[in-house]
Amino acid sequence: MKLLKRSLILLIIIIGVVVYLNYPKLNMISGYAVKNMASAVFVAERSAASVTQNDNNVPLIKLATTEVDKGTKSATAAVYGLMDRKAVYREGLGTVLVNEDYDKAAFMLKPNRNFSADTIPYPYGQASPKDTIFPEINELQVSKAIATAFDSPGIQKTRTLLILYKGHLIAEKYADGFTKDTPVLGWSMTKSVLATCYGVLEHQGKLEMSWPAPIAEWKNDARKEITLNHLLRMQSGLAWEEDYTKISDVTKMLFLDSDMTQAQKEKEAIAKPTEIWNYSSGTSNLLSGILRQQFRSHQEYLDFPYATLIDKIGMHSMILEADIAGNYVGSSYSWASTRDWARFGQLYLDKGTWNGEQIFSPKWVDYITEPTLHSKGTYGAHFWLNTEGKYPDAPKDLFSCNGYQGQYVFVIPSKNLVVVRTGLAENPTFDVNAFLSEVVKIVP
Repeated sequence: MKLLKRSLILLIIIIGVVVYLNYPKLNMISGYAVKNMASAVFVAERSAASVTQNDNNVPLIKLATTEVDKGTKSATAAVYGLMDRKAVYREGLGTVLVNEDYDKAAFMLKPNRNFSADTIPYPYGQASPKDTIFPEINELQVSKAIATAFDSPGIQKTRTLLILYKGHLIAEKYADGFTKDTPVLGWSMTKSVLATCYGVLEHQGKLEMSWPAPIAEWKNDARKEITLNHLLRMQSGLAWEEDYTKISDVTKMLFLDSDMTQAQKEKEAIAKPTEIWNYSSGTSNLLSGILRQQFRSHQEYLDFPYATLIDKIGMHSMILEADIAGNYVGSSYSWASTRDWARFGQLYLDKGTWNGEQIFSPKWVDYITEPTLHSKGTYGAHFWLNTEGKYPDAPKDLFSCNGYQGQYVFVIPSKNLVVVRTGLAENPTFDVNAFLSEVVKIVP
């Protein structure tokens, strides 16, 4: 009995210490846990048990207890009963963390979608992919590349993998619980989708990357020199802390802010444009707000990414999630099936052409793959690059969309390849270079 009491006292002390040391973070912990849970259940239609066991089973986040209410399409979370957070699902807009600004009775516009059917084989249409044989493809190497991605599943945690060659599906594999239709959270791959909206507008002649950012608050200080190009290249010179291990600019924005387009806008300039390169999710959400300014109505803003890009190329599984204010969270929150993520990569491999229609200019691909000053050749315009050989065993013309926990869409023009890998582990746990070194051997 004494031993039991001592054990309980020790447990209480341990819990007390953990809570004390992390109390300021509890808002973020419960916020992350419940947002992740709600979106995975209501957008990706996965089980709450699977999300708890896998997605949320990471340090600190696993301290949160999360409950799902399918009747109200909402979820709640708390850490040992502290810092309750709630996330709700909104049709067409995904899930959102609520706060005192959230009005559940308020009418919310949602994007209009066009889920038109066709008989064109995947990836260019909705029909089944062609069973195409390419004599130059090394089938044994295809199997080896897949095995490399899925080796040590408990460590590498690959969930889905898909390879396109010359616009044809040559391989795909899914872990248990995932299929070709399961939406996967892209995290920062969303940034590349947002940037592409700017490429579409430029192609339509409605804006230019050299234009000053249309921010009224910046017109009377040094920030007036910041252009759309500077923002897309993360070289605005604005202050920003992108640190997910503590309370920082990015965690406050994602888990506390009602309007995520404001956080970066309010920051001071700590350098002149182009003097530094500073990766910033706040910049991407600022760009989402600037995108909203390009339209006469909020409905037009909501419709634009789908009408001109997402549904245009058949990415019908994609959902862009919005904040409480109705802005797309262009930094982090988009969901799409692995096949649809591959469509996005194929659009870039084809330099913006889709079934004979030019979605954006071929020059846009040149633009987003031009290395940004001070990024050490790793970053273009909301896309990642291999210009300086970050992945030494992959071609230097490779460019990619990258997301937290190892979400990748790799485009390799010199090999005519598009490769999608999603999972819960990134470099170095998931060795990207080792994987790519096997992939590129598929073709001569």
